[in-house]
Amino acid sequence: MTRALRVASWNVNGLRACARKGFSRWLARAGADIVGLQEVRALPHELPPAVRAPRDYHAEFAPAEQRGYSGVALYARRKPDAVERSLGLPHFDVEGRLLVARFGRLVVANAYFPKGSGTLRDNSRVPYKLAFYRALFERADSLRRAGFRVLVLGDFNTAHREIDLARPQGNQKTSGFLPEERAEIDRWIAAGWVDAFRSFVPEGGHYSWWSQRQGVRERNVGWRIDYVLASPAAMRFARSAWIAPQVRGSDHCPVGVDLDPAVLG
Repeated sequence: MTRALRVASWNVNGLRACARKGFSRWLARAGADIVGLQEVRALPHELPPAVRAPRDYHAEFAPAEQRGYSGVALYARRKPDAVERSLGLPHFDVEGRLLVARFGRLVVANAYFPKGSGTLRDNSRVPYKLAFYRALFERADSLRRAGFRVLVLGDFNTAHREIDLARPQGNQKTSGFLPEERAEIDRWIAAGWVDAFRSFVPEGGHYSWWSQRQGVRERNVGWRIDYVLASPAAMRFARSAWIAPQVRGSDHCPVGVDLDPAVLG
């Protein structure tokens, strides 16, 4: 069997901070062909050279206009055939939340979905968050209808089902597990998109984010809010999907999917 094409996603919670905690070492060892990063929180020129332009990778960045906020990046061993950084909606585009790269017939949409909690944790940003979900759904679905094999990956900032967080009963009114947020992921699934990890791993206890309060990660009191959603055409090439909780450097851990490289052709 030929070597799989590994696609990884990681909310690094500040790429400069993650770099100080071993990001480059992880990248060198991960064996990933395409890596989507979220919450970069830096302009490219502010990053160390080895992170701004990693050896053996082509790097793309979509920073937010606000310094030190949001931002996404994508590293790929093969230069993308095309790159987009816009949904065509300024109120989303200024926050640097999307980078879409095409590799042959494979399209990877790397997204950092907004939090709904707002600065005061009053759920004031939930409408903005839901509007982003819907706008990206339309964009991704248009790519799918155009015949591309599409992966939408990143920090979705929502745990889809009770199995996707350790304490569902205590978070019914918490942004990230509100019914209206979960319903947005329901809409993707109902339209045929596949939660790659769940298609391979049906059991609970697997999370991608933990509070930074002491001992929380060690007790695995987490949330699974980082996903790879695959269009049916892309999912046909999936060999496995994974979460790597042993990888530190952020309050999130990397997640990903391994594909038959024929997905590109």
